[in-house]
Amino acid sequence: MSWISGPLVAFDLETTGTDVETDRIVTAAVVRLGPDGAVSGDRTWLLDPGVRIPEQASAIHGISTEHARAHGVPAAEAVEEIVRAVADGLGAGRPLVVMNARYDLSLLDRECRRHGVESLSERLGGVPSPVIDPLVIDKHVDKYRKGKRALHALCAHYGVALDDAHDARADAVAAARVVRRLGETHRPVGLMPLADLQALQVRAAAEQSVSLQAYLRRTTDPEAVVEPAWPLIPRRG
Repeated sequence: MSWISGPLVAFDLETTGTDVETDRIVTAAVVRLGPDGAVSGDRTWLLDPGVRIPEQASAIHGISTEHARAHGVPAAEAVEEIVRAVADGLGAGRPLVVMNARYDLSLLDRECRRHGVESLSERLGGVPSPVIDPLVIDKHVDKYRKGKRALHALCAHYGVALDDAHDARADAVAAARVVRRLGETHRPVGLMPLADLQALQVRAAAEQSVSLQAYLRRTTDPEAVVEPAWPLIPRRG
């Protein structure tokens, strides 16, 4: 049975910014989807990240510092629950769908370190797998397509509804439905064994990083560095 006809678990974060080393989780969702694409279970979290949420981030996901402080759970408690839910899904053999996994999984890893929580890799005994990243796969199978590759753009391209963008649950559900549609459209990917798909994404993400780094160095920043590791950026030090 192909992975596109089986259950999936999807994971998404909304955060204080874009730096995996310093930014914090604000909201999170772990969602289970059945073979028909319907949601069969979900958990969501609103955190008090312990720092002010920049206005630029609040403008995207709609969560203010004041709201998070008043209604969010302590970050350490939530991070433990989030990483446990993700680990349980992978431990049960369900593929984990994460849009731009390199960011979300790395930020979750850093939050685990920050709060003294056992990381996802520690719980699983290695790099998280199988992970399915619609961003990496779409860039690989349709390399020369013009336009954006953000989730809303992928939803439009693959005919998937996204009614509440930048809500963690809505984004997680949409990412899972995009990746299933992607696998149906590009059958060699959809029929690929999950171990082979993981290895393909590791190679593709590295190639994409090399290409982007070269472009940035030619056009805007001669010293640009784009991280090649996927699905997890190694910790510094």
